[in-house]
Amino acid sequence: MRTAGQRVKEVRKRRGLSQRELADASGVSLSTIRKLEQGERETARLETLRKLARTLRVPTMQLAGGPNEEDPDAGTVDRWKAVRSALELPPAVVTGLDDEPPTVGGVRAALRETEPLFSGDHFTALSVMLPPLLRDAEALGPEGRSVRVRLLQLAGWLMVQTRQFRAAETALERALDDAADRMEGAATVNTLCWLLLRQGQLSKAYDLAVKWSDEIEPRMSRATPAELSSWGWMLLRVSAAAVRNSQPGEAEDALRLATAAAVALGREHAPENDFLRTFGPTTVKLKAAENAGVIDRPDMVLRIAERVPVFSLKPTSNNRNRHLLDVADAYAKTGNYGEAFGKLEQIHAGSPEWLPNQRYARDILGRVMRGRRTLTGEMRTMADVVGLPL
Repeated sequence: MRTAGQRVKEVRKRRGLSQRELADASGVSLSTIRKLEQGERETARLETLRKLARTLRVPTMQLAGGPNEEDPDAGTVDRWKAVRSALELPPAVVTGLDDEPPTVGGVRAALRETEPLFSGDHFTALSVMLPPLLRDAEALGPEGRSVRVRLLQLAGWLMVQTRQFRAAETALERALDDAADRMEGAATVNTLCWLLLRQGQLSKAYDLAVKWSDEIEPRMSRATPAELSSWGWMLLRVSAAAVRNSQPGEAEDALRLATAAAVALGREHAPENDFLRTFGPTTVKLKAAENAGVIDRPDMVLRIAERVPVFSLKPTSNNRNRHLLDVADAYAKTGNYGEAFGKLEQIHAGSPEWLPNQRYARDILGRVMRGRRTLTGEMRTMADVVGLPL
């Protein structure tokens, strides 16, 4: 948890003020500011923080202590209100005089047109288009099962992405209940494991991924590309949960099996053109770099990154962007703040609606800003983009 002094320092640097300039403007002594920022004083009187906050143009309590960074901000919560309502309380569709009830073909066509919005991280458009599409899919009845499952999978993934965790769980559990076979179920469980990882439920994520990886393990001699992709992703979830839960042996074993599945595929493969399930040698390298970042090995992250053909990947959050965040984090941890910030700019240029939802990006930028004596205008702008807590 950050101290009041750390918060003061971060906001001061964002405002482009030196310690002396802040002291002169606020009336708080230079000695007090220095001791507070250097950690010689863990706390300060509320009146002192109020003077600093007034000069820095922030609420006093943002210096004294902020909200839980895991929670989405108020703007994000409001943006997805209609989607959450459609998922958690799907209303009956009432047709008017000029309306016709939705058809399976019509909803499937609408979903097909909407899928690029998911893969391209166009969150604003999705917040508008998704609620009526969910209601139409719900109104289809049993004959609309397959299109409804696919829509719920995508909606669940989107809710995880934007930290609407309860709504994500609702969507994914409904999709899993309606799954027609193991492969369709595994596609949902893959995202469900990611949800558990983001919630910090590491043991639960590990157990679920192990269970499903055992259930869908194919015979390598006659495995289809779709089977290898599904199994490989489940192994990557096993590895991700294990490495975060201080189980290095299990993490390495799962990653080795995922590598075997990728080698058997020989290339990146997207079953049924599903961007969420794209798997192959490059995907395994990306996740190996992620694991190296988790165990605080920035040197290993950068070595793996040299072998990743990142510019051949589409700028979507499932592969390229997450990897670029890992690389940015590695640069920041090794003191190469310029390269770290450059990666953040690269992500923002390709996925401007994705980056603000990433707490990881805020952590990286915070490290960059703490490591520099002065901040550029671009860095202050980026702090606003990612919602860096003040």
